[in-house]
Amino acid sequence: MSSATETDTDTDAGDGRPSWTFLTNHAHVLVAIGQDPEMRQRDIADAVGITPGAVTRILAELEASGCVTHERVGRRNRYHINPEVHFRHPLESEVTIGQLIELTDGIID
Repeated sequence: MSSATETDTDTDAGDGRPSWTFLTNHAHVLVAIGQDPEMRQRDIADAVGITPGAVTRILAELEASGCVTHERVGRRNRYHINPEVHFRHPLESEVTIGQLIELTDGIID
């Protein structure tokens, strides 16, 4: 088990920031789509810092759970977030995806 000191000094690439994040990759994908519903999967992958294959898997899971739908527009997909879906974990079950998107709206231009 790590001590508090070891955890506090766990940084990524020596830039002084922790190597962990508060949001999951699923949440990061939702935020990326919220910022640009027509973002390509490879661009989502770059923004989130994961592989395009991981984005494909996450989008399939988000669609299966009713969080996201997509429509084909020409050669691209346009994603639609269902803002009424609630978070799954009991601690956040009163929070909706729409509230997450509102919270992060405008953070990244």
